[in-house]
Amino acid sequence: MGKSIEISFVVPVFNRPNEVKELLESMCQQRVGGFEVVIVEDGSTSTAEEVCENYSNRLNLKYFFKANSGPGQSRNYGCERASGNYIVFLDSDCILPNRYFEHLCRALDKEYTDAFGGPDAAHPDFTAWQKAINYSMTSFFTTGGIRGKSEKLGKFHPRSFNMGYSREVFEKTGGFSKMRFGEDIDMSIRILELGFTTRLIPEAFVFHKRRSTLRQFFKQVFNSGVARINLYKRHPKTLKLVHFAPSIFVLGTLFFLFLGLFYSPFFFWPLCCHAALLLADSTFRNKSLFIGLLSVLTSYVQLFGYGLGFLWSFWKRIVLQKEEFSAYEKTFYD
Repeated sequence: MGKSIEISFVVPVFNRPNEVKELLESMCQQRVGGFEVVIVEDGSTSTAEEVCENYSNRLNLKYFFKANSGPGQSRNYGCERASGNYIVFLDSDCILPNRYFEHLCRALDKEYTDAFGGPDAAHPDFTAWQKAINYSMTSFFTTGGIRGKSEKLGKFHPRSFNMGYSREVFEKTGGFSKMRFGEDIDMSIRILELGFTTRLIPEAFVFHKRRSTLRQFFKQVFNSGVARINLYKRHPKTLKLVHFAPSIFVLGTLFFLFLGLFYSPFFFWPLCCHAALLLADSTFRNKSLFIGLLSVLTSYVQLFGYGLGFLWSFWKRIVLQKEEFSAYEKTFYD
């Protein structure tokens, strides 16, 4: 790593000390060192303070506790207190492969970029449920390749579970907005609007655990659908045809179910073929029929959750002209 770039990791966390322990342990296993870690406890009742104290002699580590305000504002809080001139943001449920920092340094040395993003993956030791959710969040047949792995659909928009940007970007943009959901995409759009460069670094991937129940997963993707319309209202030129796909899928699925139930079972075939495609693809990728079966369920939850959130937000914000909103507002992390 060139001397001009000093990297700080900023990690917001809420009631997940065990996850912080796993993340910090993976940071200790990096083949290349020389980075700072800033943990921002966002109003937790079960804190990671003791965990951080245990790792303070192995890592250049700072720990802060603040009132709950959500991950976006916590990232800004950590960025203000980080020493590095290049900030990398991670979710607390991520684990770093032991060459993550090495790959990141090498990539930035070879071709500097103002902001970057990396993909996520499932570790071989993850549970079948975690692998199924990972499939539904990364598969071309569910997200269309637009989430963290593709630059083919326009300028690359890093996602906050694994993204970074320079101190200059932070100062010029003011950091993450106060949006509850979709704040990372909003951030990426504003980075590009100011003329900064973004780049995907495929080698700098993380293992993303996603300890979600089916209910939590639905709430997450529902709010992602809501956020897409909120983003459209903030940045009208960013809404693409592909963003309508899950909603079209929801309406199409309901249409075929209606025809199948009241006219002819023949209309169930398109749905059966789609489910079979998901089953075959996930089974092949994960080398497990059981994960394949779970992936059909999580994929439909992902598609319906996002699609319904998108439709609901479209109705409220575009048809009824309501103000920006989000659903399931109990906490930022549910």
